[in-house]
Amino acid sequence: MAKTRLVTRTALAAVIAAAISAPQISAQSAAHRHIGHVADMWRDTPDQVGLLVAAQMEAEVAAQHAGLAAGSDDLAAIQRHITHVQHAIDPSTMERGPGNGYGLIRAASGAAQHIGLAAEAEDASSDVKTHANHVGTSARNVVTWAEAIMEKAAMVASSTDMASAKAMAEEIAAMTQAILSGMDADENGRVGWQEGEGGLQQAATHLRLMKEAEGLG
Repeated sequence: MAKTRLVTRTALAAVIAAAISAPQISAQSAAHRHIGHVADMWRDTPDQVGLLVAAQMEAEVAAQHAGLAAGSDDLAAIQRHITHVQHAIDPSTMERGPGNGYGLIRAASGAAQHIGLAAEAEDASSDVKTHANHVGTSARNVVTWAEAIMEKAAMVASSTDMASAKAMAEEIAAMTQAILSGMDADENGRVGWQEGEGGLQQAATHLRLMKEAEGLG
């Protein structure tokens, strides 16, 4: 698997916070309303936070428990923590767990959808269209990686071999870090927003740039 660049949760939280800092969304702008759904508030997320924020919250839980699974030498413990990863990514597959019950896939998919709607709005500026592509691509990368994790997690759950389960747990842990921080897929020393590279950090960065260009925060 390609190398991932890691950031601390504190640093990533700062990026997200910068992207979502209390804007005044214009009631007259369809593009701005959809940006607000991604950054600030959506009706059915936990505490009605923005969709990208909801994705970040679930991704942190998934990464924490993936790391615990990867660090364990006990098959039962590995499988227990992997079920927690599954709950954070898609709670419809796992009734109980430490996630918020919304799911990373649902949140990131929603963020990609609404940022796309912002770009498609009649009043969308060139800055919105440009950065929406960057945010949306990164969000779709997150969904792709999260779906791949769910497939691998199912294999861990049914494994009877500790060494095999641990190796897969290590792969899952690396993938959760890619979700948080992006992946240097082409190994050029940089993580961009492009397909196969951008994660939540890159989505948040370009969401912030979009809002700054629009005078929203």
